[in-house]
Amino acid sequence: MEEAICSSNPTHIPPWNPPPQITVVPPCTTPFLPVTEDLVNFKHKLKQLETVMFSDLYEDLVGNGGIELQDMEIWKEMVEGVPKRDLKQVLIACADAISNNDFSTAGILISELREMVSVAGEPIQRLGAYMLEGLVARLSAQKTSLCNSGTHNLLSYTNMLHEICPYFKFGYMSANGAIAEAMKNEKKVHIVDFQIGQGSQWVPLIQAFAARRGGPPRIRITAFTDSMSVNVGQRLCKLARSFNVPFEFNSISVSVSEAGVDQFRLRPGEALAVNFAFVLHHMADESVSTENHRDRILRVVKSLKPKVVTLVEQESNTNTSPFYPRFLEALDYYNAMFESMDESLPRGHKERINVEQYCLAKDVDGRV
Repeated sequence: MEEAICSSNPTHIPPWNPPPQITVVPPCTTPFLPVTEDLVNFKHKLKQLETVMFSDLYEDLVGNGGIELQDMEIWKEMVEGVPKRDLKQVLIACADAISNNDFSTAGILISELREMVSVAGEPIQRLGAYMLEGLVARLSAQKTSLCNSGTHNLLSYTNMLHEICPYFKFGYMSANGAIAEAMKNEKKVHIVDFQIGQGSQWVPLIQAFAARRGGPPRIRITAFTDSMSVNVGQRLCKLARSFNVPFEFNSISVSVSEAGVDQFRLRPGEALAVNFAFVLHHMADESVSTENHRDRILRVVKSLKPKVVTLVEQESNTNTSPFYPRFLEALDYYNAMFESMDESLPRGHKERINVEQYCLAKDVDGRV
């Protein structure tokens, strides 16, 4: 059984050790857009987004007595050791307070963070906005207010994410290359995809099979789908027809953690490829649950005897139970990602904000 492994390697964040002096960072500016009526409206929408993200959950948390804000003397005492404008350190301090059930300190730091984050600011401010919502939701035991985009828009945002963060595309291309090589002499190919998303990974592979010497194989994709990937099969079928590739799409509606051998409907004569692309980091390990769904599904896949298994995964340990180390891992990984996006699109670019909100924010929140 062959295996292709691709990962990205963000920098390591040292443990929080607040410096003795308060550092003041001037507010971020975004000079990339001219001052027009459209820009004014866009900034107004950004402010509305931040208000929706933070106000309701936070006010509900305070109103229900989840956090008691002390008088100004206690406030000063608690934040004395935290640099007021060092956003990363304030995020770490807030996560540490939550992990120790110190809700008073957490409430103070959340109030401080609300004045520091921005979905249109520096990379750490943008990431901080989504991590802050996750922290508030964790304290209030509510779902976050992150909104869903329509399926059509989500596909567009996903494609744009792959353009501005090329390591996603590199991972998918490497997995496709391994599958194409393993299946170069096969007449019937069955691909099991554990997280198909918008299906964009399979577009270049179908095109490559169409150009294969001797003709394309018959391709069957079995994928775990959700409400946001309802039209993926139709799009891939239409694409395959346009390239004269025999194609079949089957969806599995159960969760990955509940999947068993029967769901995959194996057929004699088909060469099997199993694709794990950015999915295993969503599955908890034995430190979270004795059932250990991650290892169970790997045993199920092994029993299927696939010809090739492809694994594309982030180099960040987010499977473990303890909240605080998981938070640090997520902060490290996504901070590197948000910083890399600065090289591709201006900070005030509307499409960049949409990509971050609809493609990355939910994943960030899930880690918190």
